[in-house]
Amino acid sequence: MIKKVALIMSVLTAFACLCLTPAGAKDVYTNGIDFGFPPFGYVDKAGNPAGFDVECANWIAKEMGFEVKHQPMDWDGIIPALNAKKIDFIASGMSATEARKEIVNFTIPYYEVSQVLVVLKDKTDDFNSFLTTAKKVGSQRGTTSAKFLKEMLATGKYKFKLIEYDSTDLSMEDLKIGRIDGSAMDSSIAYELNKKGAYKIAGSFDVPTEKYGYAVRKGDDKLLNLLNQGLKKLMADPQWQVLKDKYDIH
Repeated sequence: MIKKVALIMSVLTAFACLCLTPAGAKDVYTNGIDFGFPPFGYVDKAGNPAGFDVECANWIAKEMGFEVKHQPMDWDGIIPALNAKKIDFIASGMSATEARKEIVNFTIPYYEVSQVLVVLKDKTDDFNSFLTTAKKVGSQRGTTSAKFLKEMLATGKYKFKLIEYDSTDLSMEDLKIGRIDGSAMDSSIAYELNKKGAYKIAGSFDVPTEKYGYAVRKGDDKLLNLLNQGLKKLMADPQWQVLKDKYDIH
């Protein structure tokens, strides 16, 4: 009798566990975004994740049958967070550099950028003088721009002082009040800033252009394939142009 009761209890427990898992429940993936990288990823005035990549990821999730959550975080810790499984992918204007490809995998590319120096609109100094006359140049920590500026300084041919920030927004605040003389960044965010009329691009750095892609952990082929399929569908859909127009991305 005791054995029968135990058997019945185990069957009921298993049935209860099945009932707690909704039939057809969707996979949920967390996207890590840079909280200050408009128009690709940022936190809006209401405190909500927003931007081109956020809306693209939402469209892809709906089309491919999964749910997505967006987690804002500091850029210099975003890849470690991915590999620590605190997030599942990064769709936030990330350049698919060779160094990054060694530690994460990338989807197909969807945008191309160059590296530029942004200054106040009334500055008349030529591009080279910003790098050779001990001026202060800001850049977001952990970005391609910051890496390249460090490499330039290591050659001994340049005399600028590199100031690193947690976000491009913070560097622009310091640029606005004169604490730095220029800020290096991807051309994508520079064009967005220039719409405000207070800034201009002083020049472009002599480095190859880079392509944005979504980053996933090594070995996560299921999610990589899912995102690749979704990106291909999105870029072939009229919604792709709608979103590019909305965020003025060309």
